[in-house]
Amino acid sequence: MKKIFTIILVILGISILLPNYIISVKTENKVYNNVNEIPKNKVGLVLGTSKWNREGGVNLFFKYRIDAVVELYNNGKIEFILVSGDNSTIAYNEPEFFKKELIKRGIPKEKIFLDYAGFRTLDSVIRAYKVFNQQSYTVISQEFHNKRAIYIASLNNINAIGFNAKDVTNEYGFKVYLREYLARTKVFIDILFNVKSKFLGPKIEIK
Repeated sequence: MKKIFTIILVILGISILLPNYIISVKTENKVYNNVNEIPKNKVGLVLGTSKWNREGGVNLFFKYRIDAVVELYNNGKIEFILVSGDNSTIAYNEPEFFKKELIKRGIPKEKIFLDYAGFRTLDSVIRAYKVFNQQSYTVISQEFHNKRAIYIASLNNINAIGFNAKDVTNEYGFKVYLREYLARTKVFIDILFNVKSKFLGPKIEIK
């Protein structure tokens, strides 16, 4: 019984650590921290998150992604912003959270496009290509998230790079980082079962 339990633990460990390693290695040259080094793209794809944390304050993941978008736009590294996030209920609208904050930070509203069906990173990545017709774009999120998104993009012949928003402390983001390990494993499960984006719909032109 002990031997079986050990084997199960080893298998679980490999199923978590190996996907994390593969995604990190395959994408290490496609993410940027310096705005002066990143190539220009027409569109920056911002991956959504809640504006608020559990205590009612501003979510630092949200704040730092906003900062990253503004930095890219003000330095001429993107022309348009596509905000992709969850809008599963009337009361919860990630794209609108981002849009309002970006406008406050000086981004013209006509430069901002919203994808309300970015329920998962997979949806955001695929819909940017198939719905918004962008085969090359810059993903904007924290580095761990960017790498997963870029890996998914590469599997679908999308030329994506990432600009890393400032990260948070391990203590602040512990649960998020833990979920990321499992999310990377799920990428390979999705490949195995040929999981597709939940919704597509009519084309939307960004111009």
